[in-house]
Amino acid sequence: MSIVKTVTQSVTLEEFLKLPETKPGSEYINGNIIQKPMPQGQHSAIQTELASAINSSLKSKQIARAFCELRCTFGGRSIIPDISVFSWSNIPRKENGGIINVFSICPDWTIEILSPDQNQTKVIKNILHCLNYGTQIGWLIDPEEKSIFVYLPDRPTLVYDDAIAQLPVPEFAQDCRLTVEQLFNYLL
Repeated sequence: MSIVKTVTQSVTLEEFLKLPETKPGSEYINGNIIQKPMPQGQHSAIQTELASAINSSLKSKQIARAFCELRCTFGGRSIIPDISVFSWSNIPRKENGGIINVFSICPDWTIEILSPDQNQTKVIKNILHCLNYGTQIGWLIDPEEKSIFVYLPDRPTLVYDDAIAQLPVPEFAQDCRLTVEQLFNYLL
């Protein structure tokens, strides 16, 4: 059973960002520090393979890039989506073109993978927070149910659980084609 720690002391976002990082990472949500659960086998397999698939489709063409466990601080929260995808032009960079360490923007595409005993409501709230600040699409992958919930701004939530269903992606990521079956085959 995973235990999620919540620190209820009152702390500001600025104070939180000065604290040492934890393993697994902690998020700052509504004044609370909440440690994410430690990823387990299914979560880790999907995260690793999906980020790699997205990058192999989009990174070499300089369309977008997927990042695992990247802290994104915006809109009064500091969250760590399982996978954050940024279109190439939105990746924060140094003057020399290198990637900076601090991402103070929302991802263009946020992907969360539900872990056993993880609070689904908290995860959905993070996806909705991203959508409220400009994220184009959010996925919540449920390995146990073999379902992907797709969140879009101002549209009803969609559920994909038919093996042959093509998963929707942001407009910039049309080169990244994936079915439900292909995604869950990462678990084999």
